Amino acid sequence: MSDPLIRACDDYIVMEPGKDEKFLNKEGTKEWLITWLEQLEELPKDLEDQPSLDAAAIRLLDTACDLEIKPGFILQWFAVRLDPPNP
Repeated sequence: MSDPLIRACDDYIVMEPGKDEKFLNKEGTKEWLITWLEQLEELPKDLEDQPSLDAAAIRLLDTACDLEIKPGFILQWFAVRLDPPNP
């Protein structure tokens, strides 16, 4: 299970092979993942039980940091904190 602190982050860095990294907010990252999930012929086994692509993207955000689209083509995303936490 991922660190609960990660779920408190609202910003992500996303990376695609051959492209510059991008910073997206949580909603933008979820939409980015959905766009990629729509391109898959089959969802990964651990996402098959999700009721929608929206739910599958949220599960990925909560439990993973990469997704192999095809052999050698791996998407990555990492939660980042752009502002220091309040003491």
